[in-house]
Amino acid sequence: MILALLQARMSSTRLPGKVLKPLAGAPMVLRQIERVRRSRRIDRLVVATSDQPSDDPLVAVLETAGVEAFRGPLDDVLARFLRALTAFPAEQVVRLTADCPLIDPELIDATIALHLARGADYSQNRLVAAGFPKGQDVEVITAQALRRAGAEAASPEEHEHVTWGVWNHPERYRIARLEPPVDEGDIRWTVDRPDDLEFVRAVYDALYPQNPAFTSDDIRAFVRAHPEWANWGGDRRV
Repeated sequence: MILALLQARMSSTRLPGKVLKPLAGAPMVLRQIERVRRSRRIDRLVVATSDQPSDDPLVAVLETAGVEAFRGPLDDVLARFLRALTAFPAEQVVRLTADCPLIDPELIDATIALHLARGADYSQNRLVAAGFPKGQDVEVITAQALRRAGAEAASPEEHEHVTWGVWNHPERYRIARLEPPVDEGDIRWTVDRPDDLEFVRAVYDALYPQNPAFTSDDIRAFVRAHPEWANWGGDRRV
């Protein structure tokens, strides 16, 4: 069983409530879930959010849309993931974050495939600067390694960032990395600021009506054809 846990909360400091911001006529988190569900390797998708009242609106939207949710500690995200794993048992966990509405399902599947082929404890595609665009982040970890990370966690960073204690200790874990065909690590497709949301809305408005399953190459082609978006907000977008 491969379980995808989509980490989400309403209390983002730079763009509060971003996961429910409208995107092509639906909350952003639901648009991302549409893309994640196109993965051929994920068996179950659960949104892992907090047990705080601030996340009640998010859970209400998910329930209405028929999306499974799990609620746990706001700040101890590692504990939230471990409790979600107990509630939804699986051998492998795919960690995703809900600020990536341009996530590529093909890239999710490629990262999972590499992870399984290598027999890795943990696999990822952009923990260092060089890599795939920011907003295409995929992590895969075995249930055993995640539980070990929880048992050995001793710092605030380990509890906040879930896999911090794994990728900072390559001597303890078998780690694999999916390498990009070209370095696009400085390209920004995530949503963390108002200008990011403006960019992603432009992409969806242009591409989604004709093809809801638009690809990363479609995004690149759109931005190249509309150079006004190429460095939107001061960051490289293509």
